[in-house]
Amino acid sequence: MKTTVKRKIITIDEEKCDGCGICAQACHEGAIQIIDGKAKLVSESYCDGLGDCIGECPRGAITFEEREAAPYDEEAVKRHMASKALKTDSLPCGCPGTMAKDLRNMVSSSKIEVPVEIRSLQSRLGNWPVQIKLVPDNAPYLRNADLVIAADCTAYAMADFHGKFLGGEKTVCLIGCPKLDDAQTYEKKITQIIALNEPESITVVYMEVPCCGGLVRLITAAIEHAKVNVALKLVKIGIQGQIIEKETTKYVFSK
Repeated sequence: MKTTVKRKIITIDEEKCDGCGICAQACHEGAIQIIDGKAKLVSESYCDGLGDCIGECPRGAITFEEREAAPYDEEAVKRHMASKALKTDSLPCGCPGTMAKDLRNMVSSSKIEVPVEIRSLQSRLGNWPVQIKLVPDNAPYLRNADLVIAADCTAYAMADFHGKFLGGEKTVCLIGCPKLDDAQTYEKKITQIIALNEPESITVVYMEVPCCGGLVRLITAAIEHAKVNVALKLVKIGIQGQIIEKETTKYVFSK
């Protein structure tokens, strides 16, 4: 029989939660994860009851309650966080499709002449893989690149995504979803990529829907952690594919 104690612990209102992932990033014990688009308390024993996540929730979906719950287990938290770190450092699979490739140096095997009127529709993707979780931190094409980090819905909403964002010689595209994927893992991975490779610029392309703002927040946090001088451009895309907002910030850190 499991021991319980009466203590303060968080509760999450799933009706209010929009799955932005900010609370999961704020929780240093890994007690909160985004599952099926909603924040979930994955284990009572991981929650220390301090409530770092409460002040970060823009929807007011997280509150304290005092009830019978499993006691906070610091050793279990350490094992949990070590397990998460191990998963972050390795690729989800060992298949050949995850191998890092610089497509800019590859010659197309196609011998078909592309008509002038549709050449603009050719792929301008310069790297593989593109999913944030699959890209090796030390992939050669990342060094001093112009990173385009895009919410994965943006290329579906915007017909000319390649033409607008992937035309540069040093452009590298990374994609992910801040709502359906693990935002903490993304933040750690992008911090490592920035720190190791010192990109020339970072362009964040995200949708106008509220949950997509989580991508902006985790990347700005990654830049702050990495402390690398870089120009950050934010581009917000409407659900009909139009650019509705642009903003540029230059990060300069003292040595």
